[in-house]
This record gives sequence, C-alpha cells and structure tokens, in this order.
Amino acid sequence: MTLPTTAQPISVTARTASLPTVPLHRSGHAPGAVAALFRPVAPALVPASSGPHVSWARHLDDVREAQRLRYDIFCGEMGARLPKQLDPRLAGYDIDLFDDYCEHLLVRDGAEGPVIGTYRVLTPAQARRIGSTYSDTEFDLVRLRGMRERMVELGRSCVHPDHRQGGVILALWGALADFMVRNRLDTMIGCASIPMLHNGVVSGDVAASIWRQLSQTHMAPFEWQVRPRLPLPVEQLDDTLAIDPPALIRGYLRLGARVLGAPAWDPDFNSADLPMLMRIADLPARYRKHFLGT
Repeated sequence: MTLPTTAQPISVTARTASLPTVPLHRSGHAPGAVAALFRPVAPALVPASSGPHVSWARHLDDVREAQRLRYDIFCGEMGARLPKQLDPRLAGYDIDLFDDYCEHLLVRDGAEGPVIGTYRVLTPAQARRIGSTYSDTEFDLVRLRGMRERMVELGRSCVHPDHRQGGVILALWGALADFMVRNRLDTMIGCASIPMLHNGVVSGDVAASIWRQLSQTHMAPFEWQVRPRLPLPVEQLDDTLAIDPPALIRGYLRLGARVLGAPAWDPDFNSADLPMLMRIADLPARYRKHFLGT
C-alpha cells in the first residue's frame, strides 16, 4: 500500500488591510521575520503558585521559544518535514502563516525557566481575518459553520519529553478553560495527530486501528461530521491492532471530546490527523469543578 504524498489544502487568504492592529513588542535580539500581532482579546498572565508556570506570549521572543520547542519535537521526534525558512536566522523554528494570528499559550519550567509545553489558539475574530482555520486546510468543515462565532481552534500542541507526566498538559487545559469562559467562547476544535512511525516503520495501521475503535464509541452527531481533504486510505490498512490512542487523545476524550470524522493524512508531519471537537458544556462535572470551579 502506497500512502499519498501530497496534500490538497484550500486557499488561505489573509484579510488584514481594514483592521487595526498593535504589534507585539520585539526585544533587540528577536529574529526579524513577520511580527506577531497583539490582539485586543489577548489574555493576561495566568498566575501559578507552584509547579509549572503558565502564561500567554506577550512578545515575539515568547513565541519564538514555543516555535523552537515545536520544531524540536515535530522534526526531531516525529520526523516532520517542515518548510525551509527563507530567513536563515529562523532555521530550527516551526513557523507557519497562522502563527501571527494566534494566541500562544506557554508552560515554563518555573517562572523564568524554558518553555516546556505550548498550544496555539486561533480565535473566531482572527480566523475571519486570515480567512480560515488550520483545520480547514485538512478537512471540509462546512457542517460546523453555525458554530464558528464561538469556536476556537487549538493547534501545535506539544510537551517536552522530560515533562509528560500530566502536570504540564493539565496546566495548559486549565488556562484554556479560563480563556474560553472569560471570552464567552464555547467550542474547541483541532487536529489530533497520530504518529505514523510505529516500531521503526512508517505505517498507517495504528491510525486505522485507532479510528476503527473511536468511530464505534466517540463519534460526534452526524450533523457535525466532516470529511478529510486527503483521507488516510484506511480501507487499505490493517485496522485490527489492539492499541490505545495517544495520551493526548485519551485526555481529550475524558474531557468529553468527540471525533468528527475519518483521519486525514499529513505527509509533512508524518502523521494521521483526527478532527476533534470539544464543548465547554460537555465537560464532565469533575473537570468543570477542577478547571472552572463550578
């Protein structure tokens, strides 16, 4: 079985001319590509009394730290093939056109320590400005059009391998839940990646097996289901493996997330991507109390 090698992304058009923006502060040594934008919805620092220190990026240096962590994990660990940066000073950073429109959530190892975990968040207003979400490039999301006004996209999630015991991802989720409630947003979507490298071999069998399991237990209602633009050819793969989903996907499911459809094949990131949706209203009671105090 030969996996497809090229994706068919939709056209993404940035619409920025008529909207005023305030650029984030750059320190004197920050790399000099396109400046990140500081949007009116940008949240304040999230205090942390102990353990992982959670904050939102306030200037370009913060964003660059997250992009460097992403590069190390996606390329070094997952074998992703990321586009070469035109500016040689940005070699070793994972940067795409959505980054300048997103809020970047960071977890540091201590208040002044290195970034050890990150998410990026694309708000409805910023999705309108750029013309789509990243998920739109992998899936036809037409059935979600009625949700978009209060829907954010989560993406580029990663945690340093030395800090994957659970505390970092819980800190990220807590800050995300607070952000959603304070900004009166109720729905989160994103592409949850399943690595294609299994036992040293690039194969879609693991992803096909996970899809078969979740399609029987965690599917969203039919009216929310979406289609991949470049489907993983699951019908040509062995979907009988007894294997658990990645820890991040299991965590999403415990929070009440639903799978929106079959996986897309992302050859650049060497992964199969499951479209997932999570609503604040569907958080189980124990997680509502933990994250929201209600």
